[in-house]
Amino acid sequence: MIHQDIELCNRLGLHARAAGKLVNTAGRYACECWISWNNRRINGKSIMGLLTLAAPCGATLSIELDGADEQEACAAITELINNRFGEPE
Repeated sequence: MIHQDIELCNRLGLHARAAGKLVNTAGRYACECWISWNNRRINGKSIMGLLTLAAPCGATLSIELDGADEQEACAAITELINNRFGEPE
């Protein structure tokens, strides 16, 4: 199991487009993905779950990955978030 804390650095936080990209990225991997913020833990492969977090810019998400391809999933999710979900700012 991998546990990674990562800060949202895109201006709009975890809005619909960003959540969709995160779900698509997590969905490419067989491992389980759980994301926590503000005392809420949701399935990282659920768009509705991610949207209910409503995590703003500057929020630190805790990501838990468990499965055969957890290392690859962690690298892809970390890259997506650090690249601000492909947003300009």
